[in-house]
Amino acid sequence: MKPLLSWSVVAGLLIYVANAWAANDTPVGTWKQVDDVTGKQKSVIEITDDGGKLQGKVLQVMNLSPEEIAKGGQHPVCVKCDGSRKDQPIEGMTILWDVSKDGDVWDGGKIVDPKTGKVYKVKLTLTDGGRKLDVHGYIGFSLIGRSQVWERQN
Repeated sequence: MKPLLSWSVVAGLLIYVANAWAANDTPVGTWKQVDDVTGKQKSVIEITDDGGKLQGKVLQVMNLSPEEIAKGGQHPVCVKCDGSRKDQPIEGMTILWDVSKDGDVWDGGKIVDPKTGKVYKVKLTLTDGGRKLDVHGYIGFSLIGRSQVWERQN
């Protein structure tokens, strides 16, 4: 009976480790967006999979300065956005869309910067064992652009 119990424990641990690893091999999940200039957390973003295409929605905007609150209100809106995002609340807004897996990266989609209203091509790369996500927005070629590192929420 002892060998059966030992094997059950080992099998349970292997399943747990496999599930933990699988959860970190995709950008799907909740992320802290950290400002690449100030180092402060700006928002919480949830990335979901919609039929093989990733999309990201802002769940919460954080650390607004008094100037930002005065300019955009307690719940800021995307003043500089175009189209359907124009003057819409940033919380709840889909800012990342149509991103699909391409080898070890996720590519081919777009991301909007709610601060400027500009839409960029985007490339996502997991780092640090899936605990961090390099979000690279660019126009034209991916060599030129700007990156942020988002941190996975637990």
